[in-house]
Order: sequence, then structure tokens, then C-alpha cells
Amino acid sequence: MAKACQLFSGSSGNSIFVSSKGYNILVDIGVSAKRCEHALRNIGISPNGIDAVFVTHEHNDHCAGVRVFASRYNIPVFAPAQCIDEMILSGAINEKVRINEIGHHMKIGDIDVKAFKQSHDSAACVGYRFDLPDGRGISVCTDTGYITDNAREILPGTDLIFLESNHETSMVETGPYPYVLKKRILGDKGHLSNFACSEYIKELAQSGTTRFVLSHLSRENNMPHIARQTALSALGEIGLKEDIDFRLFVSSAENEGKVIVL
Repeated sequence: MAKACQLFSGSSGNSIFVSSKGYNILVDIGVSAKRCEHALRNIGISPNGIDAVFVTHEHNDHCAGVRVFASRYNIPVFAPAQCIDEMILSGAINEKVRINEIGHHMKIGDIDVKAFKQSHDSAACVGYRFDLPDGRGISVCTDTGYITDNAREILPGTDLIFLESNHETSMVETGPYPYVLKKRILGDKGHLSNFACSEYIKELAQSGTTRFVLSHLSRENNMPHIARQTALSALGEIGLKEDIDFRLFVSSAENEGKVIVL
């Protein structure tokens, strides 16, 4: 039995839990180790039962708790080489962390892991696809200005995806953010909009994906019901019906003990 959930989501911190047949993985720990421990226990998982932490990139909202959590429980951490360098420089990791460079393809236990390049304003940013021993696939695709060719190569056919639906473009354009920040968010190395997310959701659905989790929503430039309706409308355009052909979830800033079971 495979299961997954978003423990934390958004600019205040991100972490995703993936589990299958005794292997427990975290993607990012962008909150304190203490908060991560509490969130894991809230879904019935002991923190010392985590087998690995995979980091997408070095921004604080994705790696703030990695050093303390990983060293406390002696858990291996995997990240891109440039990301590792930046995390060392910033103090996000130190010699107590069992850090490993992630390649394009590796295995942890019986889980097949593929990393794919994202387009984000960081030293290095990747998404991950986890192909589980029961044949299920769970993927994480957040923090990217657009869907990269590498992502399009890796993601089709995944059963469940955590997909960025960061902002509503009009809210960014008319909001109070300074021009430079607006340009960053809307640029090719920023974040995925509701519309861009919904367009790619159609492609994924046609490839066999049946569970979508809209992730990394901006508190200032988005609303959960807008992100959800945009995705629903896109899936409706290709004739799919919710709870028959697919299930759609929207991540809250902090999980309330809910887990998606595949």
C-alpha cells in the first residue's frame, strides 16, 4: 500500500511525505525539525522511521529543517550538487548531515527515484518521481516557472502528482508586490500559475494520472477555490469527471492529519 501527503505547503515552508512497503521518504523540510516531527506523528509516523530526505533546492522554505532533523535521526539526505554547495555555505547543512549528491536515477530500497530539472531562480532545482514496488508512481513538481522538457519526459503516467499551482496571474499583476518581485514570480524561473498548472494537468490526465494535489499556493496571490476551479475546468474540457475519472486535492499550509492512500 502506497500513501502520501503534503505536510506543509507554501512560502512559509514545504514538506511532502511518501511511503510504500516500509520505506518512508520526505521531500524537503522547509519548517523546523520540531514542526516536522509533530506533523509526522500526526499522521502516525515516527520521525526515526524516515529512511531518506530528498531536497528539491536550497531555498529556506524547502530546507530550513533539514540539518537538525537529518542529524538528529541520522537520516541520509539527497540533493543536486550545486544545491549541496549552497546549503553548506548558508549553514543549512553541516558535517553532521549524511549528504549525498542526487543523480538522474537511483534506487532507495525497492523505490526507483528519478530526478528531473526544474526552472527556478536557485542554484539547482529538481523535481522527483518515485516509482514504488507496488507499481504506483508518485511525483513532486513544484517551484518552476514552466514545465520543463525534462519534466515532460519523466512525469507521464504517474499515479499521483503534487503539482505547483502557485498564483493567479491577475492577482500578482494588480497586487501590492514591487515590480521586481512580480517579474520574478511571473518569469520563466519563478512559479507556475493556476492556468499553466491546469494546462499541464490535462496532459497528465490523458497519460493516466488520476490524483492531483495542487501545491505551493501563494497566500497573497491565490485562493484555494480559484486554483481548484481552474484545474476542474481544464479537466472538464477533456471530458473528465471528478470522483469518477480523477481526484483533485488542494494542499493547505499545514496538513491536518490527512493522508492519500493509493
